[in-house]
Amino acid sequence: MFPLGRCALPGETVPLRIFEPRYLEMVERVEAGSGEFGIVLISRGWEVGGGDDRFAVATSVRIVRDVPLGDDQRAIVALALRRVSVVEWLDEAPYPRALVSDAASNDTPNGLDLAPHLRAVRRLYALASELGADVAAVELTTVEDSSSGLWKLASLVPLAELDRQRLLETSEVAERSRVLGAMIDDAIQELELRLGQGG
Repeated sequence: MFPLGRCALPGETVPLRIFEPRYLEMVERVEAGSGEFGIVLISRGWEVGGGDDRFAVATSVRIVRDVPLGDDQRAIVALALRRVSVVEWLDEAPYPRALVSDAASNDTPNGLDLAPHLRAVRRLYALASELGADVAAVELTTVEDSSSGLWKLASLVPLAELDRQRLLETSEVAERSRVLGAMIDDAIQELELRLGQGG
């Protein structure tokens, strides 16, 4: 398990710079096995040195790129695969470890319609552009009406890490869609307020 100050959502690619000896060892062991490990958001504490508190829902990720940087450092890119629940934290030596199970969920779309979310995200990016943000590289045309499409939309919205964690912990896809919609609306209102105040 790799405790971080960020929450990884399924479908995202996560770049990581590995330099602590315990995580260098973890990456070596992971790559000798399945290539997968868990990323878990720290609820209190720091990334470096341990002694942190962590959330109970994490993300299983797979290493898709590993570049040695010299000086006992590595740059890896991991693809976030799925939600997992921490059943039990194990001994921290030589690095954080846990027993996990696939998080209970209902990811059946059941007529999921992301068109309203897409319109709202386009509005969000239009407002961000008016405020000077560069949004040219944002790609919305490939978002499908599916659980994976919902995750993709969530990754495109500027959310605080605790909001991202809240989405990760939401097991029902319909409820996740509702929560994300409310978060997008809040983000739009914030940008409209900034524009109304002159940026």
